[in-house]
Amino acid sequence: MLRWIAAACAAWLGWAGAAPAQGQAQDFPSRPITMLVVFAPGGATDVLARIVADHMSRTLNQRVVVENVSGAGGTIGGARGAQAAPDGYTLTVGSLGSHSAAPSIYRSIQYDPRELQPIGLIAGTPLYFVVRNGHPAQDMRQFLAMAREAPGRISNGHAGIGSTNHLACALFAHITGVEMNNIPYRGEGPAMNDVVAGQLDSACLLAPAAVPQIQSGTMRGLLIAATERSAGAPAVPSAPEAGVADYIFQGWNAVFAPRGTPEAVVQRLDGALRAALTDPAIRARIESLGSVPATPAAMGPEALRNLVRTEVERWAVVVRAARISEP
Repeated sequence: MLRWIAAACAAWLGWAGAAPAQGQAQDFPSRPITMLVVFAPGGATDVLARIVADHMSRTLNQRVVVENVSGAGGTIGGARGAQAAPDGYTLTVGSLGSHSAAPSIYRSIQYDPRELQPIGLIAGTPLYFVVRNGHPAQDMRQFLAMAREAPGRISNGHAGIGSTNHLACALFAHITGVEMNNIPYRGEGPAMNDVVAGQLDSACLLAPAAVPQIQSGTMRGLLIAATERSAGAPAVPSAPEAGVADYIFQGWNAVFAPRGTPEAVVQRLDGALRAALTDPAIRARIESLGSVPATPAAMGPEALRNLVRTEVERWAVVVRAARISEP
């Protein structure tokens, strides 16, 4: 009898504890949601986050407020997002760098991307190698010749140690054998701004940051790290056309929540992100930036979970080979 009473009490307590959480999930969201972007404003991660945040705000009938938390290759913002309350009110938009390569680079990292609650992929992001207006190199062959004649003289910017851009720059140096003066920034936006201002010779920039500037004529693209040209910047040669056929690289951006976020909340957020990415106007806007919106097969938490697991393993090998480490 006593055992039966104890079991009944335990069951009741479990139900009582679950009921409020269940109710909170059903009422979600009842207040604004913060979407942390792990890099400074103006870069690819920031641009794509703001596009989907605006649409998700309308779907959820609550503001989704973007907050930039940059530094340490995106791991400062990544840690803050991972350690937030698992209630769906703090999301993180991360990248290949911050949520795949970072664990192999940063000894002090305070989160494991594989243990986060994935919400969904936003887009794949092709990479452009760009130079400032006025740079004497008219194409990639001339640029490489200049870089080889004066090792370490040409300045090249990226979004910080371990960022997607940094990995792309490391791959470029490995394939071409050139040595440049690589300068880490606190995000892609500041590096882009210095190229536009003529204070930086070159940079590895993802499509949402590079394409608008190339279109407006404030910088020049020497190649897109892909096998074909992009409709967003059709004048920029593909990697094979530019003479660097092996330089194929694509980053990605995705939305994460803290581990332990209730399933009902995850489903609500997944639905809002899907609504954004299946809206023809949103897809067209992302494509106009040279990015590739997630396909239906690549959408959703499980697809993103599988992507992150695969990418963490793949980039661990690359990072070791390139000897990239925390400064």
